[in-house]
Amino acid sequence: MIVRAITLAGGLAVGACTSQFPEFSQQYAQRLGGAVDALSEVVADFDTSAAAEGLSRSEALEQMTGADFIERRRADMERTFDRHAILTEDLRLLAEAGPFMRAYHAARFTDGDVASAAWDAFQPAVPLNLTGAIFAGFGFFVGLITMSSLLAVIRWPFRRRTA
Repeated sequence: MIVRAITLAGGLAVGACTSQFPEFSQQYAQRLGGAVDALSEVVADFDTSAAAEGLSRSEALEQMTGADFIERRRADMERTFDRHAILTEDLRLLAEAGPFMRAYHAARFTDGDVASAAWDAFQPAVPLNLTGAIFAGFGFFVGLITMSSLLAVIRWPFRRRTA
């Protein structure tokens, strides 16, 4: 009886958590869009400055040598260009995806700054739509299976042996 109650509680807890994924993924996508917009301004500003000097982006980066500060700034800009490219691709994928494909692409939620900002702004809510119910149901069954398996492993050394 207690094992069933614990298993049910685990299923309900995981179901409640997974029901929040659609809203969190929406928050993440919105924050990701803001980060891409901010990085796009920095990239465009650098490219404009380089073009004013008749240089491509790579040529302008190559010229950033000499003083320690300039070398450090060059490394900063290279990281900015890389991050911009990655986040732009992540945003494209997430913008084209519905809630279930966002779950499929959850591995793309890797930017710590964006995830942290989304988590800070995230407010759990009761999902009153079909998508939230499906995620909650999936999580409930995953929780049931996980808790049942975990409790079976814990009880295994204590089971009675029949002869």
